[in-house]
Amino acid sequence: QYCDGLRGPLVVYDPHDPQAHLYDVDNDDTVITLADWYHVAAKLGPQFPRGANSTLINGLGRAATDSTSDLTVTTVEHGKRYRFRLVSISCDPNHTFSIDGHNMTIIEVDGVNSKPLTVDSIQIFAAQRYSFVLNANQPVDNYWIRANPSGGTLGFEGGINSAILRYKGAPDAEPTNTTAPTSVIPLVETNLHPLKPMQVPGRSGVGNVDYAKTLNFNFNGTNFFINNATFTPPTVPVLLQILSGAHNAQDLLPAGSVYTLPPHSAIEITMPATNHGPGSPHRFHLHG
Repeated sequence: QYCDGLRGPLVVYDPHDPQAHLYDVDNDDTVITLADWYHVAAKLGPQFPRGANSTLINGLGRAATDSTSDLTVTTVEHGKRYRFRLVSISCDPNHTFSIDGHNMTIIEVDGVNSKPLTVDSIQIFAAQRYSFVLNANQPVDNYWIRANPSGGTLGFEGGINSAILRYKGAPDAEPTNTTAPTSVIPLVETNLHPLKPMQVPGRSGVGNVDYAKTLNFNFNGTNFFINNATFTPPTVPVLLQILSGAHNAQDLLPAGSVYTLPPHSAIEITMPATNHGPGSPHRFHLHG
């Protein structure tokens, strides 16, 4: 369902945003979603997606065999500053995102306010979110918004992997620039720093934790495993199990998939890097 399009953004606005002075506009029109689109339904295709036919930007996009479908148009007014909320709802690939002729100043990453960092391209992975400020200070015109995926249909020929940034007063037309600019200040994640230092409990020190757990990832050609446990759908709906008297997570989920954590403790979770799984680089994240 997720890979077939049952996905979308949920934005929670902060009425006391400490960076509100950096932008003038932040509304529904400044949310940008990136998604991969497959012309064969997930249930009919291979078990794992390989090579999307299209990139959808806010639900619209083109394929290599289609150069006429509508593209998303995002309208800005010259002289204003816009907070764009970039959300990857990708099923598999990551995307390199850029807007021709414009830099982007990142101010938030995955819900954490960050010190402003100016870049001209952002590599964004599945489930990641970035907020950036765009200063609409360029000549009134149309500019390509680009989101090149890490796999599948690559490039921008015929408007694939693209949308349009349109200044008010610009003609209702596609940008005339056909060559993608070369990024000179791409996002380097180690250059990101939180706006306010995040406090953690206890004193820092190697191994100075109350509970440590290592999560080892593996793949047997069919299923993914964490510490040799894989997802198994319940034979009885979870709600019905609870109504029947099951109240502990260990009673509801497959054996080996639940870890009991001591309360009021410092927890260390280690996830070693592995190449055991197929697919493009993919951030470890939660669904639901």
